[in-house]
Amino acid sequence: MEEKQWVVKINDELNSLANTSEESAHWSKRFIYKIPVCVTELNKRAYKPQIVSFGPYHHGMGDLRAMEEHKHRALLHFLKRSNKPLNTFVEALAPVLQDLKDAYDQLDPKWHLKENDDEFLEMMILDGCFILEILRTTDSATHTHHSTQTHDQTNSSSNVADHSEDYASNDPIFSTHGKLYIVPYLKRDMLMLENQIPMLVLEKLVFVQNENAVKKGKELMKRILNFFSQAISVKNIHEIEKCFHILDVYRKSLLSEEPRSKKHTKTKSGQNSIIHRGGGDEIIRSATELNEAGIRIKTSKTRSLKDISFHGGVLELPLIVVDDALESLYLNLIAFERFHVGAGNEVTSYIFFMDNIIDNSRDVSLLHSCGVIQNALGSDKAVANLFNSLSKDITLDPESRLDEVQKRVSAYCQKPWHQWRANLMHTYFTNPWAILSVIAAIFLFALTIIQTVYSVLSYVSPPS
Repeated sequence: MEEKQWVVKINDELNSLANTSEESAHWSKRFIYKIPVCVTELNKRAYKPQIVSFGPYHHGMGDLRAMEEHKHRALLHFLKRSNKPLNTFVEALAPVLQDLKDAYDQLDPKWHLKENDDEFLEMMILDGCFILEILRTTDSATHTHHSTQTHDQTNSSSNVADHSEDYASNDPIFSTHGKLYIVPYLKRDMLMLENQIPMLVLEKLVFVQNENAVKKGKELMKRILNFFSQAISVKNIHEIEKCFHILDVYRKSLLSEEPRSKKHTKTKSGQNSIIHRGGGDEIIRSATELNEAGIRIKTSKTRSLKDISFHGGVLELPLIVVDDALESLYLNLIAFERFHVGAGNEVTSYIFFMDNIIDNSRDVSLLHSCGVIQNALGSDKAVANLFNSLSKDITLDPESRLDEVQKRVSAYCQKPWHQWRANLMHTYFTNPWAILSVIAAIFLFALTIIQTVYSVLSYVSPPS
């Protein structure tokens, strides 16, 4: 009896099944992901580029085509300034073409056809040059720096002409006007997971344009972080490991500075537990309730999302600026941690933690007064709603480093004195009228005691 066709196919696949190490190598090549509908349907706008496409996932979409003309212009200016032919850059990227394709989790089958290799390379070069030109023209420090370069630096980059003003002053993109009105949208689109190109593309383009620039260290990473106004020390830049793409560079910059004292956040072996919603005391209380229990909230000395600690009744949290771009940024960072195995869960843990301590506008107001939140959204209620929406469908790793912080806070709040204090604060000191009533009652009670004392004294020692 003949075997069915699908049975033969499965048997063939079974015989050619890769071993564990080969499978691991296969999965490790992927780091740019197509986000599934079950995630994007909660907030479609947060994951879809609004003005420009980078990479193949949104390439050629109707509402993004207008920027292709400007990508082409950026390429021409890039080539003119480098004084090198386009073919030099093509030859540099051609050997790693397959690596670039492998970086995409769900690449359209058309890009796997050899006949489309040239188009894929063209897309990578156009997108890469456009990003590099945006980084260069929006970095005001670069323009002033060119005029004061030392003789040695000039010699080291003699192959690259410095035309800091090689775009027209009224250019719609690469001008002061573009920096003010277009670049904010570009920044948002450049930090979307589906809208990434491998860092390898940018590194190759920069290296071919000027080999000496790469020898200086992580200049490209510095330019990216300057573009996104991420203040980070030179030392910490050099400590950042190799990054997959721009979103990964930004994420690692958020986590770059370790807390000053690891003893407050170190978890003991076997003492970690999964954080569940509805887990009673396992969930950290809101900021207002923590304050009522006598916990003082203050800003950490660094802005690293890892720098959260609790010691001696003081909860330290990093400063965060909440603006219109934050929702899209953090949703894409959470998505990257969710889909890339080994990325870590620090950003996800931070958002979950902040959602737990922010229940309403009162919590936001308190955190603002403590210097933890800078509100650029407007109302405190809008900020509370934002953090509550960011934490939807989040799953935490039981090894989360914030687990120990949560345990310390919960243990502090469960002590009888702190429970009594919290109950007293919540019952009698939540509004001005209650406070006045308590003060009046204390005053009357004091007067009653004084009157009683005088009465007793007059009875014991009557006047002669």
